[in-house]
Amino acid sequence: MSLRLGKIPINILEEIVFKNLGMKREEITLGPASGFDGSVINVGDKCIIVSMDPITGAIERLGWLAVNINANDVATFGVEPAFFFSCILLPENTDRKIVETICTQMDKAARNLGIAIAGGHCEVTPGIKNPVVVGCTIGMAEKDKYVTAGGANPEDKLILTKSAGIEGTAILASDRKKQLKKRIGVSVLKKAEQFFNQISVVKDAMIAFKTGGVNAMHDPTEGGVFGGIHEMADASNLGVKIFEGRIPVQIETVEICQFFEIDPLQLISSGALLISARPDSAENIIENLRKNSIQSSVIGEFNENATHRIVKKGNGARALPRPLSDHLWLALTGEGAA
Repeated sequence: MSLRLGKIPINILEEIVFKNLGMKREEITLGPASGFDGSVINVGDKCIIVSMDPITGAIERLGWLAVNINANDVATFGVEPAFFFSCILLPENTDRKIVETICTQMDKAARNLGIAIAGGHCEVTPGIKNPVVVGCTIGMAEKDKYVTAGGANPEDKLILTKSAGIEGTAILASDRKKQLKKRIGVSVLKKAEQFFNQISVVKDAMIAFKTGGVNAMHDPTEGGVFGGIHEMADASNLGVKIFEGRIPVQIETVEICQFFEIDPLQLISSGALLISARPDSAENIIENLRKNSIQSSVIGEFNENATHRIVKKGNGARALPRPLSDHLWLALTGEGAA
């Protein structure tokens, strides 16, 4: 049976990918594991945080996204991203201008975040239709001066910054503009396209971590907010109770998701950040984020029972959905289209 578009299912990761990892090295403190988006490698009295992600899509923002999306994964450790590597794969008949566009975007994004582009590779690759940039970001920290997605504790408050479905909203507003114009106003679509400007969570993560009381952080990418919560709970071996009514969803996201008949809480949400915080620290974190013009809300709390993962809405409750595929793919392939 063919795999769905998007991330490989967790069972295949555990049964195949994680069983074929080469030699074991004692320097690896955190290697490939479910729910984690980066690795930790000890080097002397310091450690390095490493993460990798591919970016495909429209050329006008490919390089910019490659830097920002990869930087986000390192920032969720409470560590500032420092170095970026890229592997740029280009389709046949690519011209010099496309190479320049991607590289100048990466340069601008890296400078904004204080990141050095330390190396990489660039080639024209037969068999692909669109450019692909595979990025790798590295940050450095003192030993044990970081958090992971697996550090949440029972009774921790779960905070979400910004809102659900940020990246998915921007992608659909850009790539399906002609289709959406049939029912959604031009002004709404223009605002939705600008959601790309919200995609970095480096500032969110650094403010939260420096405030104190953060036990774990994770950025909800594929699978959206619900997928990200499951990954965080998986990594921490905990259950969770979510209050759906507290999860912010911007009106542009609501309208676009209604058009495609998809769930904004299962839509790729780069730009939002999940933070597991000690109960006595949650309000301080929210206040410091607010002072820096970053909206955030307590949307739930963790519990000891790893199988007890529910969503409450009004007086009702249901099991926390685990997305089989990001709802972006449902919209792009027409499976969820209105």
